[in-house]
Amino acid sequence: MDKIDRLREEIARREAELADLRSQLAEAEKLKSTGDGDGNGHIEGAWKWPLEEHDYQRYSRQMIVPNFGLQGQLHVKHARVLLVGAGGLGCPAAAYLAGAGVGTLGLVDGDAVEVSNLHRQVAHSTGRVGMMKVDSAVAYLKELNPTVRYNAHATHLTPQNAEDIVSQYDLVLDCTDHPTSRYLISDICVLLSKPLISASAFQTSGQLIVLNNPPGKGPCYRCVFPKPPPPESVVGCGEGGIIGPVVGAMGVLQALEAIKLIVRGDHLKARTGAEEQGERQVGMLLFSAMGDAPFRTVRMRGKRKGCFACAGDGSALTLNELKTSMDYVQFCGVNQPVKLLQPEERISVAEYERISREHKSHLLLDVREKEHFGVCNINGSINVPISRFTSHRGEGSDLSDLIPGDVPPDAPIYIVCRVGNDSQIAAKKLKDWGADRNGERFIGDILGGLKAWKDAVDPSLPFI
Repeated sequence: MDKIDRLREEIARREAELADLRSQLAEAEKLKSTGDGDGNGHIEGAWKWPLEEHDYQRYSRQMIVPNFGLQGQLHVKHARVLLVGAGGLGCPAAAYLAGAGVGTLGLVDGDAVEVSNLHRQVAHSTGRVGMMKVDSAVAYLKELNPTVRYNAHATHLTPQNAEDIVSQYDLVLDCTDHPTSRYLISDICVLLSKPLISASAFQTSGQLIVLNNPPGKGPCYRCVFPKPPPPESVVGCGEGGIIGPVVGAMGVLQALEAIKLIVRGDHLKARTGAEEQGERQVGMLLFSAMGDAPFRTVRMRGKRKGCFACAGDGSALTLNELKTSMDYVQFCGVNQPVKLLQPEERISVAEYERISREHKSHLLLDVREKEHFGVCNINGSINVPISRFTSHRGEGSDLSDLIPGDVPPDAPIYIVCRVGNDSQIAAKKLKDWGADRNGERFIGDILGGLKAWKDAVDPSLPFI
């Protein structure tokens, strides 16, 4: 494994060097196009066009599109765009913005590339596993377009560094996947008068909305979502899953919205102090990959009166407040571990491994959804998804859809899930519904779930 890691690091290093060489070549060709043909910059005849020769070659297909043209390309060339997140949304968005010729492209991300990212985060590669995502993405983007200036911010955006980073750009794309980040990004965009394009994707659906546009007049994220979702309802791709093209489609749409704003010159409004006449209609685009009509738009209200962030002079939010007092984790809440069972109602994976090895009569219920169960499971377990427990009628009703009829009435029931939360919920419900026969039958869960089982008992388990 050490040799494999060393080889991967060497490949990543050489890919980065190659990307830098291509960037230097592009700069040399750029000088040559305005010089005498020898690459030394000696001017034989003045170049009279507003873009350089290689720009016309590279961007001609978009420049001839109606309402884009030369002026649109000039706007794109001088635009400064920041992407917060270099993952499933950020990779395709960055690729299309770099391909379009955005002058400066910044990426913020504090994570490293993992193998599980690769099915959807298309800017990364197997050879760059372990590399910081921003560095991996820049290496990829330089291969695509070495004439763009790239800024890699290898850190997470925080209330303390947000002003320094975001102030360098004209337009921001929120490519993150958690409410804490979304509220922070929206707040700093309001404070610094930056338009914001926010997207999200989960399983087979996604949503997209343009916020704070025009700056100071369009609604912010808090206008649309005044309260964060309950922390227990926030499920990431690691648990809920994601189809690669779904998040890819949303990232591409983010890039498209950014290009639209840039070509119209909207990104320059805050920079120049230009006033926008009237408000644009705000809509949220909803995407359902498995629907008969995958796209639909929901009309949104404008700015919310009394909004904490963007209510104007009456706003409670300031740059100093954001840096010193805002706690976004506390505001969004923390999903606390489930604590429904007593210690004596939970057994360790080592204890269950002994029970199964001795072939003691019992029932093992795996309450993950069928897709998770189909990927991997403990030998002898029966799949009864947690959704069946939450939709069951309750006490006094037939439990045969949860407990097979051929199980002896005194056989203990052990319940397992991914990490030990849903298993407690299921065990508590069975006990509440009388399945423990007033304490005569043991009903409990396996502490730590499949993750603990993989760590301590069966490392070969392809746990996801």
